[in-house]
Amino acid sequence: MSHSQLPDSFFLHELANIAGKVSLQHYRTNELSVVENKPKANYRFDPVTQADRLAEKCMREHIAKVYPNHSIMGEEYGITGDGSIQWVLDPIDGTRPFLCGLPLWANLIGVTENGKSVMGMMSQPYIGERFWADQHGSWTSSAHGQYRLTTRKNIQLAQAILHTTSPEPISSRPDIHFMALNEQVLMTRYGGECYAMAMLAAGRIDICVEFALEPYDIIPLIPIIEQAGGKVTTLDGKRAEGGGAVVASGCPILHEHVLAILNNG
Repeated sequence: MSHSQLPDSFFLHELANIAGKVSLQHYRTNELSVVENKPKANYRFDPVTQADRLAEKCMREHIAKVYPNHSIMGEEYGITGDGSIQWVLDPIDGTRPFLCGLPLWANLIGVTENGKSVMGMMSQPYIGERFWADQHGSWTSSAHGQYRLTTRKNIQLAQAILHTTSPEPISSRPDIHFMALNEQVLMTRYGGECYAMAMLAAGRIDICVEFALEPYDIIPLIPIIEQAGGKVTTLDGKRAEGGGAVVASGCPILHEHVLAILNNG
């Protein structure tokens, strides 16, 4: 196998198996699992657990064995290596629901080629559901079967479902006219974390707005949404691999309307 080539999706599943095994050893236990609080913009509590660190460490070790020439970016251990292909790891995305025992967290694994996100995996090991994408498409699998993901198209804004993970940042970012958008959609839901992005790819949610994402929060999800027919950009309409304020829409036409409202009210 050439280490300069993109991996196949089977390797994404191998990494998800590794991360899932480690994560579940620490999930819904009585241990004090928070090892650090890393407050970030608009959030006073952003926990790190031992499970985050161990899951990333194990994934890094496996990648290094099979693809020693690939770079790795991880939430807990930063960037190692260089080259045109980079792995992007968020070992437990949604640490707060993880601590609450809510299965809305996931192991996120992404791959970029020359800075563009081209493969992604979102795995929720407790309920056994996965969402992943490569250059050929986007899929989901669970105990209920496997099928190809397709976003919902041709929907009017008044019938659209909007999601953001937390209402906390809304008041501190008046430049992002979220409430103007909120007033025009069918309904707004909160708290779905990365699962909301997956449900957008599955055609259940139409718009996701996040105010302050890191690259490892969004890179694994971009191809899952794009290969399902959706669009992911920053607030100014550029590619979202760098994180920041990110908007995802199931319908590219709706996306432009959403950006106009968020930017101009």
